[in-house]
Amino acid sequence: MVRIKKLKVLIVDNEMEFASTLAERLRLRKIETETAFSGQEGLAAVSVFHPDVMILDLRMPDMGGLDVLAQVKVLDPAIEVILLTGHGSFEDGISGMELGAFDYLVKPIDLVLLMEKIAEAYQKKSLRK
Repeated sequence: MVRIKKLKVLIVDNEMEFASTLAERLRLRKIETETAFSGQEGLAAVSVFHPDVMILDLRMPDMGGLDVLAQVKVLDPAIEVILLTGHGSFEDGISGMELGAFDYLVKPIDLVLLMEKIAEAYQKKSLRK
């Protein structure tokens, strides 16, 4: 019997309402989802939850998303990271891609587009195995 691994997404965003709502919407689509509300919480969750895809806010009070991204890529380079921000710039997007981000999206985000990006990121990770 072939066992299919369930997609795991970690949402790291200091906007608790946004992160919780997005997590619930992903769970309704049968995606295993965890949330973290700071960069430090997100880094701790990587070691415990082992996500396939991380949705990472760029601007958080404790540490910036680019710093979190750099550390995630050291902890587990296979995690695909989608940067998501409401206050980003073109330069931030370029920096994120140089650090290994899968994509860079701006809030407010269309859920259909985000689901497509999550699927593409997961497919990229799966092909690398």
